[in-house]
Amino acid sequence: MTTLAWIGWQEILLICLVLVIIFGKRLPEVGRSLGRGLVEFKKGLSGVKESIEESGNESDESHQSAEQSDKEA
Repeated sequence: MTTLAWIGWQEILLICLVLVIIFGKRLPEVGRSLGRGLVEFKKGLSGVKESIEESGNESDESHQSAEQSDKEA
C-alpha cells in the first residue's frame, strides 16, 4: 500500500484551490522560482558528479603511473 493512497482527486482539487486562493496572482512567480531552484540544484549535482569522476580519473592515472615506475625499477 502506498503512503498517499488515501488522497483522492477531490483532495487534490481542494489543495489546488487553497493554493490558488493563498497565492493568487503570485502563483506564476512561485512556479518560476521553484523551477529556477530545481535547475540550480541539478547544475550543482552535475558539478559534484563531474568532480567525483575527475578525481576518480586522477587517482587511476596516478595508480597506473606508480605501477609503471615499479615495473621500470
